[in-house]
Amino acid sequence: MVPSPLALLLALAATALAEPLRFVDCGSKDGSIQEVNVSPCPTQPCLLHKGTSYSINVTFASKIESKGSKAKVYGEMVHVDVPFPIPEPDGCKSGIQCPIQKGHSYSYLNKLPVKGEYPSIKLIVKWELLDDQDQMLFCWKIPVQITS
Repeated sequence: MVPSPLALLLALAATALAEPLRFVDCGSKDGSIQEVNVSPCPTQPCLLHKGTSYSINVTFASKIESKGSKAKVYGEMVHVDVPFPIPEPDGCKSGIQCPIQKGHSYSYLNKLPVKGEYPSIKLIVKWELLDDQDQMLFCWKIPVQITS
């Protein structure tokens, strides 16, 4: 039996609700982002529940050589970046084999812990990965809502 166009459309829609996310590139200079995944985040804005940790997976290609990399994460509220601590800022300990080589693709893996004391608000998560010259390998933003 051939699946109906409606069944195919529903299957595609269900797949689209999972990752990868729509994101805004906010200045990737030394790399190009291929995909951003936040898990679990079936819809946007991502609902981030207090006391939960979220998996981040960014696939990117490097345009440069770099001995290392360092992540910086911010919560952006009314165009002000508030630093957001992450457990492991060193990209070389987050799935990336260093030194980073030009033309290679990498999967950057990290965790985004949402602490219980965070306020319940809507904001933009901004995630940067800097190379050894403090230039952006990648920078992406997604809308989130922190909730209880």
